[in-house]
Amino acid sequence: MSKLDELINKLCPDGVEYKKLSELGKISMCKRILKTETSTTGDIPFYKIGTFGKKPDAFISKEKYIEYRNKYSYPNKGDILISASGTIGRTVIYDGIPAYYQDSNIVWLAHDESLVLNKYLYYYYQLKPWNISSGGTIQRLYNDNLNKTLIPVPPIEVQCEIVRILDNFTELTAELTAELTARKKQYEYYRDEYIIKSMHTKSKLSDVADIYLGLTYTPTYVEQGIKFISAQNTSNDYLDLSNVKYISEEEYAKCTSNAKPQRGDVLFTRVGSNLGHPVIINTDEPLCIFVSLGYLRVKEEVLLNRYLRHWMNTDLFWAQVRKNVHGAAKVNLNTGWLRDFNIILPTLEEQNRIADILDKFEILCNDISEGLPAEIEARKKQYEYYRDKLLTFKEKKN
Repeated sequence: MSKLDELINKLCPDGVEYKKLSELGKISMCKRILKTETSTTGDIPFYKIGTFGKKPDAFISKEKYIEYRNKYSYPNKGDILISASGTIGRTVIYDGIPAYYQDSNIVWLAHDESLVLNKYLYYYYQLKPWNISSGGTIQRLYNDNLNKTLIPVPPIEVQCEIVRILDNFTELTAELTAELTARKKQYEYYRDEYIIKSMHTKSKLSDVADIYLGLTYTPTYVEQGIKFISAQNTSNDYLDLSNVKYISEEEYAKCTSNAKPQRGDVLFTRVGSNLGHPVIINTDEPLCIFVSLGYLRVKEEVLLNRYLRHWMNTDLFWAQVRKNVHGAAKVNLNTGWLRDFNIILPTLEEQNRIADILDKFEILCNDISEGLPAEIEARKKQYEYYRDKLLTFKEKKN
């Protein structure tokens, strides 16, 4: 039997009392700040609903902050701030650092921690237990919604043990995420380092690969047929064919062959803010691409597609992009530029060795089915499962 089971059996064997938030404390908010009282720079950050939990873009004076903090309601360190509009129910633990918050849109429960722990509330709020009011197209949490929200309130000792367990889960996920960040930096370093150190000869990209663009017009779509893909299907660094449009076989037959990539070709996003994302086509089914995508077909006697894909992620590639962009507002990977790009070209054997090493790094860093991302996803699901289980109690009958 776990320590938590022992505590529940000892302290609340007949169930747990459910209380409204209004029985535990008072829904509170900061005093209203007018737009004319804010500035883009200043002493004290002012968080609006759009910047809640993010970087502030407005500030108030230190004098105003001190005056309002002393006169009106203000959160204590550890209180759980809740977004009452926008993305409803987001939470931030107030860390005690001087800041001010938009009235009515960001609220908290002013309460006695001898009744309910802040951290227990934080975890319970993740279950989003409130009823949301809607008026027209806008949804929000009003004080009445929050006050009527029922939550189980076990004895403090039980709350402490639940918080300890969930904190451990959270800490483990944070450690894995930090490790993933470090591994990604390591991967990026070695990716550039391996390719630079392998320097033997340089070639023009057009000498070792043919470059193609997708359709420059929008075809007629049908319910089923040949898959028609665009930049959204490569933006996650793999070919995602789960959300595609379709064109008929007759339409496909009319399309230029340049818009029909094949297995082994390297697709990349060539326009918009999401440039790059080279992925290798790993299917034999016919595909047609829009002009937001381009692809490279390697000359296999001199270039491996796996090596090319890694090279297109290095600064060796992106430095040449930046050189051609010259600060332009609209950026695209122009095929004219690409043809003249210099690519470091070691032997095929060396390309294969480099690609093998970098593939392993990449799986560790990016693959959602393997490596650290898969482990983090598994830990998150495990955390959610135990959180929901730990925060579900038999209700005590009066």
